[in-house]
Amino acid sequence: MSDITILGAGVAGLCVATELAARGLRPVVVDPSPAPGPQACSWWAGGMLAPFCEGESAEEPVVRLGQGAADWWQTHAGCVSRNGTLVVAPSRDRAELVRFAQRTTGHRWLDAQGIAALEPDLSQTRSGLYFADEAHLPPRQALAALAEGLARRGLQVTTGAPSDGLVIDCRGLAARDALLDLRGVKGEMLVLRCPEVTLSRPVRLLHPRHPLYIVPRGDGVFMLGATQIESGERGRITARSLLELLSSAYALHPAFAEAEVLEIGVDARPAFADNLPRIRRRGRMILVNGLFRHGFLLAPALARMVADLVLHDVKPEVMDEDRD
Repeated sequence: MSDITILGAGVAGLCVATELAARGLRPVVVDPSPAPGPQACSWWAGGMLAPFCEGESAEEPVVRLGQGAADWWQTHAGCVSRNGTLVVAPSRDRAELVRFAQRTTGHRWLDAQGIAALEPDLSQTRSGLYFADEAHLPPRQALAALAEGLARRGLQVTTGAPSDGLVIDCRGLAARDALLDLRGVKGEMLVLRCPEVTLSRPVRLLHPRHPLYIVPRGDGVFMLGATQIESGERGRITARSLLELLSSAYALHPAFAEAEVLEIGVDARPAFADNLPRIRRRGRMILVNGLFRHGFLLAPALARMVADLVLHDVKPEVMDEDRD
């Protein structure tokens, strides 16, 4: 079956294409850009495969469906680090840590000695939560690996037009012309180089106003992210967000004050009102969207659902009625 067109070569489109190809289908991926790059919001992702941490604010399906993500990515991209996630808070904000623990599962408490054993550079941190079964990956490397895997099967990303067969729309916010209830949620991030700090796993620093996550990229490079703004604007970071990101990083470790800023990234994530993804079918079109901030975490599960729908007509768990 080769008359399948996938619109969009971000994380959703590439995951769907990879899953279909792994099951013997030959989809055509259509995107304005022939290779993964900064035009897609997945380029600016943290790459945290942290379903249990997401349970602090996300609905139950995110936690459950996200638990298979690390295995899927390891199979198809091979760049997963399974070092868990560390969640900490300043001493004055320990109530935030207690609240986070009450709203999540899959963790154990660590004292200062336990934290120092995992992350020696955070030895001054008094307590934290360790989510041992979580993982992370480098998003850009993972996207490139999926594209290369498709190419090895003879499936290239093209800028051409869709075929007359089945169309799977994975265009993210660009699909607002077809999904009127889709909205944009702005996210901002920094990439820093700070060789004085060594971390081996994502660290979440809790704060009542501006929580932060820091993801190690290797060689003293870190990705910082935190912001979540109700806006589809994609072009600029605000001074407030920049100051809060850098201040939070400094609170985690003073050496970040001397870090080199390598990149500033801004993009808008596609989301529905409840921040859960949707699969909708309209005749010969399937629309896959609304991954919110859970792109790398939930795209594998949605890709499997789409493949089951295409091959076996199994209704996806996240399918809802067509509202447009």
